[in-house]
Amino acid sequence: MASRVLDASAFYAGIPFGSPEKNYTTSLIFQEIKHIKKNYEAVSVLLNTRRLVITDPEPEYVNIVSSKAEETGDFQEISKEDISAIALSLQLKADLITDDFAVSNVSKHLGIVVMPVMTKGISRIINWDYFCPGCKKTYSKISECPLCGNKLKRKLRDWESSSNPVIK
Repeated sequence: MASRVLDASAFYAGIPFGSPEKNYTTSLIFQEIKHIKKNYEAVSVLLNTRRLVITDPEPEYVNIVSSKAEETGDFQEISKEDISAIALSLQLKADLITDDFAVSNVSKHLGIVVMPVMTKGISRIINWDYFCPGCKKTYSKISECPLCGNKLKRKLRDWESSSNPVIK
């Protein structure tokens, strides 16, 4: 079992550099944080000592996460890098270190333990609906209204959100 999976915010906070634990990340996250690896020596030490392992999730886990993100309404808020980190956490049954609220929401919907770094994290898991501010119709899986062309806005799905507290 993996110790934990790091998303980009964990690197920005310096988590892998000050931890003796084995950490995992994906190649997409690793590419995303390349610009902060000024001191490549430190990253090389992490990789050489296997305190940082770069591996990618299997496609089935990426599909599970993508479907859950669509279901929760977070699909427009998370990137392919985010999806890869959540999928790897799911696959390895590992904790996910992130400060991203949409990533945390999808992760918690999947039963993944989320460890925030520089924030308090989310206080409840929620679901979102996307609606057109012009014609007031609700949609999913698209970002623009097919009727009038307006950019869709996001609103809390009231009937579900208040009954989903995050268990710490």
